[in-house]
Amino acid sequence: MMTELGALNRAMFWRILRRLLGANRGRLFVMLLALGAGAAVTAALLNLQVDAKRRLTTEFRAFGANLIVAPKSSGATPASDSLLNQSLLRSLPSEFQGHSVTSVPSLYLIAELSAPYSESKSSVPVVVSGTELEKLPRIFPTWDFQASPFPMHNNSVAPVKANVVCLVGAKVASTFHLVPFDVIELMNGTEKVSCAVADIIKTGSEEDSQVFMDLAGAQRLAMLSSRISLIQISVEGSPPVIQQFQGFLSQKILDAEVRPIRQFTESEAKIYNSISGLLTATVGIVLLLTALCVMAAMTNVAIERKMDVGLMKAIGGATRRVVRLFLAEAALLGLAGGLIGAAAGLVLSIGLGKAVFGVAARPRLIVYPLTVGLTMLVAILSAFPLRRLASIRPASVFRGEA
Repeated sequence: MMTELGALNRAMFWRILRRLLGANRGRLFVMLLALGAGAAVTAALLNLQVDAKRRLTTEFRAFGANLIVAPKSSGATPASDSLLNQSLLRSLPSEFQGHSVTSVPSLYLIAELSAPYSESKSSVPVVVSGTELEKLPRIFPTWDFQASPFPMHNNSVAPVKANVVCLVGAKVASTFHLVPFDVIELMNGTEKVSCAVADIIKTGSEEDSQVFMDLAGAQRLAMLSSRISLIQISVEGSPPVIQQFQGFLSQKILDAEVRPIRQFTESEAKIYNSISGLLTATVGIVLLLTALCVMAAMTNVAIERKMDVGLMKAIGGATRRVVRLFLAEAALLGLAGGLIGAAAGLVLSIGLGKAVFGVAARPRLIVYPLTVGLTMLVAILSAFPLRRLASIRPASVFRGEA
């Protein structure tokens, strides 16, 4: 008996709810429109906020490494003692918490550069950087590689007169009038290396005055076998991920110092915090304005439905069930507005992404259910004026006093 009564009550509940949604269609459409518009703007801004984190992380990686592994600072020590052992590279992971990690070793030295096959016969001291040439475009994607012959192999690029290949900075190339496939000579004391110019690079910084060559060739030129000056690391992740990776390396590598390049990591964090704070505040304002619009419409609905509430109470409807009925109506309006508005907002965020970042924002699935949930919450909270219906007395309504 109780089961049948409960089923009957539920059937009556949904029947009345359908009738309520069918009545006052004009006001319900206004509420649905307000909720949908609020959901669209909310979804667009939330999607931009999520995409901004990924976008900034990607853009800042274009500036190069964000961590450096260097010898520990100490007092006056011999030059060979202030270098790192190349075997340290084997202890560096290529991935951390799902984020790609690129490690590039470097050995710096001063050598005399001459170009015996060019018009200039003089020699000048230059900074030579021994590194893994094929990784440079990955860790410095903004560098301008004119010929871009990567991957480079000594036997495929270097002429017969050269031992190795090298990359020459734009200023060095301008001084000696070098072009790709020219041969230069680097001398350090009694050691001399001939290398073929594989490419001319333009960075806009001090690297334009350097010569980059294979690490093994630089070690031979510097007479420092298996030694490196430092390791540059690029971690594709947010500032917290970079800090966690720094702590991980600091515990793992005890005989070296792991330092962040703060000008990039701190700038990234500041920019993201500013953008995130602005977007979060805007979302809050949009939801508040949406709630006020829906609340104003709900107030009018409450006034118009006094007779309905009086009749339901007169035939034995409990106050709790009456209030639950109107809350269900608000939740359904929020669900419908959220579903429609969130979909429109994700499409809208693509255009906003182009306007803000110059690249279309990628829709994030997590934003859709989050927006729908927020819209339903706003709709339910906006139904606050309907609580006045709980105090309505049937006799007063029928006498026209309420």
